[in-house]
Amino acid sequence: MLVHLVITDFAIIKHLDLSLREGLNILSGETGAGKSIIINAINLMLGGRSSADLIRTGCSEAVVEGLFVLPDSLGLAEWLDEAGIPFDGELLIKRTVSREGRNRVFINGSLATLQTLSRLGPRLISISGQYAHQLLLRPENHLYLLDSFSGLEDKRCELGALFDRHRSLKGEVASLEAEIRQQKEREELARFQIQEIEMAGPSLGEDDLLEEERRRLQHAEELLEIAANGYQSLYENENSVLSSVAVCLKALDKGSKIAPELASAKASLAEIEAQIEDVSFTLRDFQKSIQVDPQRLNQVIERLELLNRLKRKYGPTIEDILRFKDAQASTMSHLENTLHQIGQLKAELESLQTQLLQRAETLSRKRRNGAEDFRRAVEAELCQLHMKDTRFSVRFEGPQGKGDAAEGPCMADMGPDGVDRIEFMMSPNPGEELRPLSKIASGGELSRIMLAVRTILSRTTSVETVIFDEVDAGISGATAEVVGEKIASLAAYHQIVCITHLPQIACQGSTHFVVRKEVIEGRTEAAILELESDERVKEIARLLAGRAITPRALAHAREMLERERV
Repeated sequence: MLVHLVITDFAIIKHLDLSLREGLNILSGETGAGKSIIINAINLMLGGRSSADLIRTGCSEAVVEGLFVLPDSLGLAEWLDEAGIPFDGELLIKRTVSREGRNRVFINGSLATLQTLSRLGPRLISISGQYAHQLLLRPENHLYLLDSFSGLEDKRCELGALFDRHRSLKGEVASLEAEIRQQKEREELARFQIQEIEMAGPSLGEDDLLEEERRRLQHAEELLEIAANGYQSLYENENSVLSSVAVCLKALDKGSKIAPELASAKASLAEIEAQIEDVSFTLRDFQKSIQVDPQRLNQVIERLELLNRLKRKYGPTIEDILRFKDAQASTMSHLENTLHQIGQLKAELESLQTQLLQRAETLSRKRRNGAEDFRRAVEAELCQLHMKDTRFSVRFEGPQGKGDAAEGPCMADMGPDGVDRIEFMMSPNPGEELRPLSKIASGGELSRIMLAVRTILSRTTSVETVIFDEVDAGISGATAEVVGEKIASLAAYHQIVCITHLPQIACQGSTHFVVRKEVIEGRTEAAILELESDERVKEIARLLAGRAITPRALAHAREMLERERV
């Protein structure tokens, strides 16, 4: 529970130090005295939105601190441990807001994030503001109230997580399907390109060999003539070079016998003769290798043109062409992998869908069973709140608005909360048909219905502190007294802080504080004071009679307080 609250430089509060007790804590005071400002400060401490406008005029920052004493049964220790926050049964929260817009949060002395505080706050305090009955006017909230009563919140969260996984998986499948469509379009082109390259069958270095062959074939006759003329001149002709060399060689042989110094010339010429003979035979053999083949030339030219076309399309070299073909084959392989992957995802999606439908059907059945218990509980509480003839019901909207006649859930109606759409129905007057709560309930009726629901849920909710901020709107007299008794009964389960203007509720409190607004040195300040017995009688009398507190009002106030003590 919240045992101590300190507020500094917040709105018109300069410094407020409040110690709260167990049971029902009443806060009363004139309108505008600052009661709701205290609730706003508590909201800020629990992670609510901040603004520089909340800071007291002339001050640089506002500070709100709260000390909580919490039992282990709330399961906070593990949560705080995961968040890295030390905890030994007490929790000290401090939040500061500066004019520069900076927020600082400390939990048990450790610096924490606003997100952590926002997640922690609802575990500590539940606040029903003066407009909390608006919760009942929105049918989308009714499902959460029913689940809270029926203990189905965890089941709904599990279903929501499953639904999110299904939605994520469905999006992943849709993305892969779009990718597959694109890949299939590319695959058709890739298949054509691979087929074109494979049909051409290029090999590394082939273009260089073909280019050389083309040159030989184009100049075959010229080469043949060069080789033939050379062979004839060197070897075959009657006056061939080789014949002349042979004649000269004979002469040198004879001369070297006469003049030995000619022997070296003879030897050199003999080598030349051998070389001329080798060249001659090479030219002779070369003639045999020369082909004058126009048909082959055309084939080579066509092959080169084909390879050049491939180069223009797929790369400047044959190596690039072959690399491109491998890349396209890899693309097609990727498509096969994607098809396999999407097959697995669709199988998982189908399994997940089956689980979703089964869980949604189970959750829906439990909700319908819980709805009857909820109806009886609400009607019983309303009966105690002077609405004994009120009939209450939970209307289920089945899949696609077919009502209860629908045959099981379907994915078209599935949402993160399941397939159920519910709305609270009410008939406050005998003989009248049930109608949507949001259309027929008055402000006073909504306040009592909200209190009835809060009373029912208090038996299962885990928060230690419940704050009621003027939830008594639209009620008075005997009904207000019953509402006060009902709020007081909640104190058996929770610490209750109740802001009220009704004496019938204020007299039910075990502790009573009054909020007052004073002008000190020209500045307005809000202050809070715990009332002793005599001051409390006067405050109850003020609530009864207004500014002029008469002896009769004092006597009535004293009587009301004494009656509650009994």
